[in-house]
Amino acid sequence: MNRVILQKEEHELGLLVVGRPWISEKEQRGAPNHFNKFMKGLDCVGAIDGTHIRVKVSKDEAPRYRGRKDYTTQNVMAACGFDMRFTYVLPGWEGTASDSRIIKNALVRADKLIIPKGKFYLVDAGYMLRSGLLTPYRGVRYHLKEYSARAPEDAQELFNHRHVALRNVIERTFGVLKKRFPTISEATEPHYPVKTVTEIVLACCILHNYLMGVDPDEKILVDVDQELLTRTLEIEEIYRERDDDDARKGVAIRNNIAELMWKDYDANRP
Repeated sequence: MNRVILQKEEHELGLLVVGRPWISEKEQRGAPNHFNKFMKGLDCVGAIDGTHIRVKVSKDEAPRYRGRKDYTTQNVMAACGFDMRFTYVLPGWEGTASDSRIIKNALVRADKLIIPKGKFYLVDAGYMLRSGLLTPYRGVRYHLKEYSARAPEDAQELFNHRHVALRNVIERTFGVLKKRFPTISEATEPHYPVKTVTEIVLACCILHNYLMGVDPDEKILVDVDQELLTRTLEIEEIYRERDDDDARKGVAIRNNIAELMWKDYDANRP
């Protein structure tokens, strides 16, 4: 069950939708999860990323909402499980807001993103490495296309390859959401202001979660997968790592997973 909360903020973020903070054991067993079997007491529960939704703003506001795109957008951060259902959605941020800035707010606000102890999400290099947010190794091959001709050659490459394969679930989820509801797709000219678009995004996410349970629509899934094969995923400016206790825990968790993963891979390859 999703709950929708009205929340006034500095940026008029407005609304927040929160679902389950982790997926069920049944869903986890059915997920292509290469991480959990290498850890004791830790579970990878999904992925987090941001997506841009077009909005109509005044000329004075336009610079704040025109980020990487040639048009004005709001940056929507979302978390999803491997069932492709949203577990947390935070819309309304201006298009120039970075993913790292948004997730920092999501982790401390009143209606915050809850990452239970022993659980973690996969995120790209635009986010900070934490015990509950695992990023890929930097300076190492990452995108799936980069592994099509040459298999992983060490622990860090194998970790990155499996990381991106699993983190792709959030890209697929965003793709399905926008296919189901063209009014929030990038191809649709914006007709509504930020507050209205925020409400539309939340309504679409709630409906998406319901429909994924009763009518996943295989045709949409196939179309989205085909588009992702030919698309180059954009990663924001790489987040500069902080050296604190939680960051060091994240480093230790990532290194441990990578080492165990590589030993298993090396022992079982032909």
